[in-house]
Amino acid sequence: MIDWPDTRFLDLTGADLPIVQAPMAGAGGVDLAVAAMRAGAVGSLPCAMLTPMQVILQSAEVRAETDEEPLNLNFFCHTLPEAPDESAWLAALAPYFAEEGVEPGAAAPLRLPFDAAMCEAVEASRPEIVSFHFGLPEEKLLDRVRKSGALIVGNATTAAEAGWLAERGCDAIIAQGAEAGGHAGWFLDGHRPMPLAELLRTIRVDVPMIAAGGIVDGAGIAEALRLGASAVQIGTAYLATPEATISRPHRKLLGTEAAADADFTNLFSGREARGIRNRLMRDLGPVSDKAPAFPHASNALVALRRKAEAEGRGDYSPLWAGSGAARVRALPATELAETLAEEALALLG
Repeated sequence: MIDWPDTRFLDLTGADLPIVQAPMAGAGGVDLAVAAMRAGAVGSLPCAMLTPMQVILQSAEVRAETDEEPLNLNFFCHTLPEAPDESAWLAALAPYFAEEGVEPGAAAPLRLPFDAAMCEAVEASRPEIVSFHFGLPEEKLLDRVRKSGALIVGNATTAAEAGWLAERGCDAIIAQGAEAGGHAGWFLDGHRPMPLAELLRTIRVDVPMIAAGGIVDGAGIAEALRLGASAVQIGTAYLATPEATISRPHRKLLGTEAAADADFTNLFSGREARGIRNRLMRDLGPVSDKAPAFPHASNALVALRRKAEAEGRGDYSPLWAGSGAARVRALPATELAETLAEEALALLG
């Protein structure tokens, strides 16, 4: 058995490696989760854009391929607002519709919050881990998840959020640093991005911490474990794997210097998320008060995104990426996890 510095996460979950493959809607699914699990990491399915039946079916697909490592199902806990007035947003996008020769079309599937129907899907699927972004669901649903046998993992961007999650019984907590790609999971006091190292130093809770943000190699893993984390959650490094389902223009940018040009933006969903700068971010500014509230901002971009991506352009696409995106390696997902673990252990000595 490999002697990692802090085995609490491994003891808790039964995983062989202290690595969680991050759940990334639109970028990861069954193939990526299975490949990560085959290396001994925790595999994750992003469920916020799935139906309850899809959650059940995808979980079964993973189990059909491997049942030796823990599976994590990830859900969002935001409050879904009423359909907003999108007139200002459509007006801002009008020049692009005219240039591309397309019109606003059918709305994309919205990211939906965890509810009773999704809780039933968890009870039917019985994953080892259920993780939540943007806080936690109401207590009665959380109790049902616990009774299903799943470990509960929350996401914190501040020490206050970590304390709030620990008080509500989370078995482990993801410390999401400012370097992390995709949506910042804040839920208490607004978006206050903090570097991962600083966040790990400020959090004081007696549960295993999972470090997330900019970790794409063994050196990043080793540093996070030295700072007190029991495990790491890795997303951007997995985007470059063949199992990831990202668009062609997104994949083309990974591992290049252009991938380092990133910022937090609300243009693609209505909430702050870190991604590589593209035309829309440069033209409108990464943050705009014209973008409808989360998760509705994505609706109007569907036709623009489809047209540009078909032509190999990411002008209107969410190019989510963490701070290590310029240093990722295009390895198969199983090999990636094995390589990261070997690199980290060599440095930890």
